[in-house]
Amino acid sequence: MLLILYLNYSLSKKLPKEYIPTATWVFNIGVLFANELCRGYSFGRIYSFVFLQPLSEDGLTAVNWGTWLDGYGGLIPRWEVLFNITVLRLISFNMDYYWSLQLRNGSPVEVRSFPFLFSYTNAHKKKQLDLSNLSERDRISAPAKNGDYSFRNYFAYVLYSPLYLTGPIITFNDYISQLRYRPYSINQTRTTLYAIRFAIALLTMEVMIHYMYMVAIFKAQPSWEVYTPFQLSMLGFFNLNHIWLKLLLPWRFFRLWALLDGIDPPENMVRCMSDNYSAMAFWRGWHRSFNRWIVRYIYIPIGGSGAAGFWGRFRSILNYLAVFTFVALWHDIQLRLLMWGWLVTLFVLPEIIASLLLPRRKWRDRPNAYRIICGIGAVGNILMMMVANLVGFALGLDGLEGLAKGIVRSYSGLAFLASACGALFVGVQVMFEVREQELREGIRMKC
Repeated sequence: MLLILYLNYSLSKKLPKEYIPTATWVFNIGVLFANELCRGYSFGRIYSFVFLQPLSEDGLTAVNWGTWLDGYGGLIPRWEVLFNITVLRLISFNMDYYWSLQLRNGSPVEVRSFPFLFSYTNAHKKKQLDLSNLSERDRISAPAKNGDYSFRNYFAYVLYSPLYLTGPIITFNDYISQLRYRPYSINQTRTTLYAIRFAIALLTMEVMIHYMYMVAIFKAQPSWEVYTPFQLSMLGFFNLNHIWLKLLLPWRFFRLWALLDGIDPPENMVRCMSDNYSAMAFWRGWHRSFNRWIVRYIYIPIGGSGAAGFWGRFRSILNYLAVFTFVALWHDIQLRLLMWGWLVTLFVLPEIIASLLLPRRKWRDRPNAYRIICGIGAVGNILMMMVANLVGFALGLDGLEGLAKGIVRSYSGLAFLASACGALFVGVQVMFEVREQELREGIRMKC
């Protein structure tokens, strides 16, 4: 791990400026594959390779210092499984440092190429910003001082204990800014309420896994014919709720630890899983800090949403495909997750196409009709999001096929599916009203 950290730091400091982005991405994607293929670099295997000793049937040599070291793996013997989060921080440091060099020596061409980096400078010219009360956006955009990009700060940031294992992910610029100026958002009342919310979520998970057996049923791979369409739908729905809580709990626990330490990272899940109807908004709110990381370091640099019109939308679809391919490989180098990433891109297409064919401005005189059309589309979105997540995180394609056949195998199943879509439509209308109330209260969220 220390060698990987040192090599990544050296890329940013010793290479010519123009080579830093390419070298950073190639090195860190290579690390993801190398960690997976080498399974954490067993010292026993390294010893066998260096000293040309043959491997035994179990893949290890006779007792040597390498196998002896492998027996002392510490609290996290399979460190490579959780190192993917660290890779994001390695990229964040190098790219933030590279963009700080661009800003200090920036030409007009570079300013046009990286507008999000220079937006804060224009704001600073218009008004003097209070550096102790910067918004999260300003903390991320504003580069740290040149001396802050040191190995000591880099080492502390990459291995910051509260956020090391699972995140939430915080950029290097944001981390350094919060170290220098404690955010006003951190106070005792807010932190206490957040701890209570975490305790309630933990209790909810305990009740769910004690009284609901959907995970055990899916693991057993039973004959789906023994279940009614309603039971199959509830198995899929509550399995997704279990996945949501399973991710929510560690993210909130480690964020609470960071808040107690004086660092305010982003909240990863800002909405309940069941309060989503837009595929694009869902991915902005699910693992939100990772989404923001992707927007900053991948999506905008490769072109973002592109220009207006058909070709701009087509370009944005290709960018989505590139983003979700990286997301799938980052999660785990498995075909199942790669298919999940491509399914997500495929299921985003209807929403993008519908927004082009049915723009809101053309329905200003018929708001009720437009709301009904959006509700119908939202039901389709919800079903597709459930399919994508069941494939990626629970069942795989074969399991999903059995589940789907169990629901639509009879007329009663099709009748149930129609009734379920009606119930989802009603729920979507409630979600629409919740969003409208948020706007009336001045709450503007993109998820």
